[in-house]
Amino acid sequence: MIATTMIHLLFGPQGAGKSTLARQLADQRQGVRFSIDDWMGELFAPDMPQPMNLPWILARVQRCEQRIWAVATDVVRRGGTAVLDVGCMQVADRARYAALASAQGLALRPHFVTAPLAVRRQRVLQRNQTRGDTFAFEVTPGMFTTMEGHFEPPDAAELAGCAVTETA
Repeated sequence: MIATTMIHLLFGPQGAGKSTLARQLADQRQGVRFSIDDWMGELFAPDMPQPMNLPWILARVQRCEQRIWAVATDVVRRGGTAVLDVGCMQVADRARYAALASAQGLALRPHFVTAPLAVRRQRVLQRNQTRGDTFAFEVTPGMFTTMEGHFEPPDAAELAGCAVTETA
């Protein structure tokens, strides 16, 4: 393992505060932040089919994640810190990142970010209106509901290895 460098992997449901925490971690550690929302917003949001098509979105998320991982690991190998705000909605996604880091001898610290459903829904609606620092593209109520059903919460074993942040 590389002791002085680290990949911080943030995960949690939409609106939990992942992007805000990612910015804080990157600032505190002078790290490079990689946000899937930024990548998806710039590269694919203008072409997003209506109504939302989850397989279309997930295929593009996968492409972005592959490129993010390649650049993030390069940052870490060069002595830096990478903060990945890539969602990791499912257990298999998180396990895949852990396996990749392990296979490459890179330290990985998972961070589970969570908040109550009503708080998260309100944050997303507010973010759509204010279009502040963490806004990348509009998340419609339908998109929120679809992605909510897609998220797999961590079990006790997965949580044991995580930094947990509950926002309110």
